[in-house]
Amino acid sequence: MRNQLKELVRKIKEIYPGETPVPLHAPRFLGNEKKYLTECIDSTFVSYVGEFVSRFENQIQKFTGIKHAVAMVNGTAALQMSLLAAGIKPGDEVITQALTFVATANGIVHAGGIPTFIDVDRDSLGMSPTALKEYLSLFGERRADGTFNKTNGRRIFAVMPMHTFGLVCRIQELSTICKEWNIELIEDTAESLGSRFNGNHTGTLSRACCLSFNGNKPVTTGGGGMLLTNDDKIAEKARHISTTAKRKHPYEFFHDELGWNLRLPNVNAAIGCAQMDRIEEILSNKRETAETYKYWAQSNDIDFITELSGTQSNYWLNAILMSDKVERDDFLLFSNENGVQTRPVWTLMNKLPMYKNSLHGSLANSEWLEERIVNLPSSVRLK
Repeated sequence: MRNQLKELVRKIKEIYPGETPVPLHAPRFLGNEKKYLTECIDSTFVSYVGEFVSRFENQIQKFTGIKHAVAMVNGTAALQMSLLAAGIKPGDEVITQALTFVATANGIVHAGGIPTFIDVDRDSLGMSPTALKEYLSLFGERRADGTFNKTNGRRIFAVMPMHTFGLVCRIQELSTICKEWNIELIEDTAESLGSRFNGNHTGTLSRACCLSFNGNKPVTTGGGGMLLTNDDKIAEKARHISTTAKRKHPYEFFHDELGWNLRLPNVNAAIGCAQMDRIEEILSNKRETAETYKYWAQSNDIDFITELSGTQSNYWLNAILMSDKVERDDFLLFSNENGVQTRPVWTLMNKLPMYKNSLHGSLANSEWLEERIVNLPSSVRLK
């Protein structure tokens, strides 16, 4: 292992003084979290009906500029509801990337879809437009009632790119391809709250997208997620079926279709409201950390993964590239044994037991990145 990488461990401890070990990404509660929680408890509205759920949804709508926000129990549920509300049918194919967190693929399956995995670009870590074009040219067939996989007859319902670590993928190119092929675009924006392209928040080009508010995200509710959409019908459908499909009535219980109980509790939303009060401060803090890493990496011949031109990343998780798997594993062992939590990227989806038989294209970039990526501590720095 290079001496520069050993020096990186010292640098990280300097960035996060007094934290032992230095966590990969710990939640920070520096505002009105306790105050809002007390208000929520005193109101007795701690389930999914309450002032803080509505307030949290409104805060996210205003911040992202997306018309509708429907709070859910987690990001996986929001992905599932996005697909169901957009009209996915059992057995439909959804094209996503192999380099992603497992929730992306799981959300597709929970909605009744079948995931297909394609490659990513090395610089963005997100779905490659070139790989999507190649896949559709080989397997896609346009028909009057949609686009189908000509090898198995499945309808190709949607494309689901993921903005890895908050880095914005080439979403405009992907959107153009989806329109050409009459395929829905559903974005996995779970990691990209605050990430933008040409000033627009991620998710604005798709029929629907999702956010995650897990404990390691820039804004957390402990556990939580949110469906975002500019489509009135999708928002109405998602809100209905995620609330047990109960028709509105002051006291009668009538459910008009199969529904789920997936709405975010008010007590969790109270934490989210306090976090969103400080969203600009949080994102500014994380960008400063990323710039510190970037400057150090450039000065020490280390490859730091940075945002594409024309995009703005929230830098949820900072990442560097090692020369090979051996160097990666050596650094992971050394850093974790010396009080700095680092981690590799996720195992590719097609290598997991439940997805090993899934259809996939060439994954050369994904496999190359899988052997080299290391995530560095990225929590909001305490003053």
